[in-house]
Amino acid sequence: MTDLVPLDELNAAAPLSRLGGDAMPVGSFYTRSNFEIPSVDEDAWRLTVSGLVGEPMVLSMSELRSFGESTELVTLECAGNGRIYMDPVPDGAPWGMGAVSVAEFTGTPLARVLRAANPSDEAAEFVFTGLDRGRIDPEGEINYAFSLAAEEAASDGPMLVWAMNGEPLTAEHGAPVRLLAPGAYGMASVKWLTSITATAKPFTGHFRQKYRYLGDPIASEGEHVGPIRVRSLIAAPLEAEEVVQNPDVRGVAWSGFGTIEAVAVRIDEGDWVGAQVGVPLGRFAPTPWATSVRLEPGSHTIAARATDSAGNVQPLESIWNANGYANNVVHTVTVRVIG
Repeated sequence: MTDLVPLDELNAAAPLSRLGGDAMPVGSFYTRSNFEIPSVDEDAWRLTVSGLVGEPMVLSMSELRSFGESTELVTLECAGNGRIYMDPVPDGAPWGMGAVSVAEFTGTPLARVLRAANPSDEAAEFVFTGLDRGRIDPEGEINYAFSLAAEEAASDGPMLVWAMNGEPLTAEHGAPVRLLAPGAYGMASVKWLTSITATAKPFTGHFRQKYRYLGDPIASEGEHVGPIRVRSLIAAPLEAEEVVQNPDVRGVAWSGFGTIEAVAVRIDEGDWVGAQVGVPLGRFAPTPWATSVRLEPGSHTIAARATDSAGNVQPLESIWNANGYANNVVHTVTVRVIG
């Protein structure tokens, strides 16, 4: 059963009320697809590892799982999350704040497979290609593909995932196997994975070129979209909700640049007051936070702002760029206090 908020035929947003410090139900986890969801026979599925490697491989599911497994609680966020709050709104999927979710993922650490493939010292990137396919002009028919730098791919983080919350991946989340790149925006976590190719030159495929910052004042022009910018979201109360006086306010925060150091909450145009910041349930899990606020009857706006260990702080206004990526503007909700 799903309680997602449909965006279009292929994409749906997670309800913010489901966001907490632990895993969300799979039916509440946001969905994002660029092409039609492929139908894949797990028994016939194979993962090809080739290119600049000393030991090319073609792995079945059982062979992939023989490399061992790991389980991580991970926050996954679409690069377009918050796009509609930019002015003017750039082209692209019209995401509000619901293109983010948290789940427990199980799979083989990517580094183990790459070590077995024995990549050449010349391998600078690994290209990950999915089975989803569609037409992109002027390229024509292409598969979704994205790349990771060799150092990132071989680090202790990326996984070849086959399970989500203890159950096999569902079709919309990339079954039978997807790449998961924690800390990076979701475009790097290629679904319906079919091949990994080691290359000496930077990958110049459509989606690698699409996910760049253009006209963004805090990024170099043309810089690849990469780590998730620091963000906090309010999970309760919700926008337009009627609440009693002095409600509890809670949410989660995360960053691809470091750990969450602080979350501050502001009522209307008042002072920023520190919230109680909890302990994340894993190295890639969100950080829960909570506080109580004093509100008089009437309408009030609650804002939450996070700071990470790298010194990054959420901006008070949207940072615009041409593609509508990484808008980590402070989240606000307006509530009505009754009683």
